[in-house]
Amino acid sequence: MTTEVIDTVVGTVRTGLVGGGFMGRVHAAAARRAGARLASVASSSRDRAEAVARELGVARVEDDAAGVIAASDVDVVHICTPNATHAVLAEAALAAGKHVVCEKPLATSVSDARALARHAAATGSVAAVPFVYRYHPMVREARARVASGRIGTLLSLDGSYLQDWMLRQNDDDWRADAAAGGPSRAFADIGSHLCDLVEFVTGERIARVAARTRRMFDERAGRSVTNEDVAALLVETESGALGTLLVSQMAPGRKNALVLELHGTRRSLRFDQERPEELWVGARKGSRLVLRDPAADHPDSARLQTVPAGHPMGYQDAFDGFVADVYAAIGGARPDGMPTFADGLRAAVLTAAVLESAQTRTWIEVPA
Repeated sequence: MTTEVIDTVVGTVRTGLVGGGFMGRVHAAAARRAGARLASVASSSRDRAEAVARELGVARVEDDAAGVIAASDVDVVHICTPNATHAVLAEAALAAGKHVVCEKPLATSVSDARALARHAAATGSVAAVPFVYRYHPMVREARARVASGRIGTLLSLDGSYLQDWMLRQNDDDWRADAAAGGPSRAFADIGSHLCDLVEFVTGERIARVAARTRRMFDERAGRSVTNEDVAALLVETESGALGTLLVSQMAPGRKNALVLELHGTRRSLRFDQERPEELWVGARKGSRLVLRDPAADHPDSARLQTVPAGHPMGYQDAFDGFVADVYAAIGGARPDGMPTFADGLRAAVLTAAVLESAQTRTWIEVPA
């Protein structure tokens, strides 16, 4: 049974939304900005879905995810549900001939992620995972400078992703339940973004890792917790560059502090997600701060800049750029740097390596 809420055709791509929480709203806003028609939504309950539909202007409410996936007027399904449901929902959407945008982690196991990546490749559907920090223009500027050789040979790197929303024992979320969130929390949730940024900007794979994890509370809000709050990594890239990465959801005062710093033989680069208009360029003499400017930046950066210099862009703008690329790909384009299910598989492989290293307390070779 369905309920019509509003039926305004906005564009040619027809979007179905599964999940109506914070991320569902971010996806919906980006889809609308890309010119899509929000055709259908399902959430944790019908009442919840109806409230989301009214708030976001979605045309129709479905009883469950299966209804969204089966709908004949849905071209692309956005999956914004708890982690443990991603694999089965993405598989069903691909089997139904839909394009898919699936929140990360793509799956909570490497085997499931690999099966999804293979299925997506076999069907030819556009299948994307929102590693959206790639879509900050100054990340693209950093990537272009590395690729051009302007920083020289990569020597080392330093990165962190710090939050504080799980600082106290009474802080709780479905992600803390391994049955819903998976065996890794901090690393799979935010460390995967950091490692994706490392590999995307440097153009190199992380070849091996030595990791330690820490869980401060074995119980939160009356339930058992088995996944980690903090992960610290030593990494080595394909070329031999060494790096340190710190991931924590218990860093007081840090809300979404994603930072990447690269050190080359000529220059260093530093990007701070909470200061997305800037790229720090370090030199032996004359370090400087480069500000976003479409008139001066690399074309791959400039194409993502929707407002002139001096008009700040942020997280939703990055997400908008990602969804715009996905929808362009549905139309036959081949956008550079769009993260796919192959990238979701890569994150699952890295997560498994981090957990194995933390358990065995040894260096782990990361499969290419």
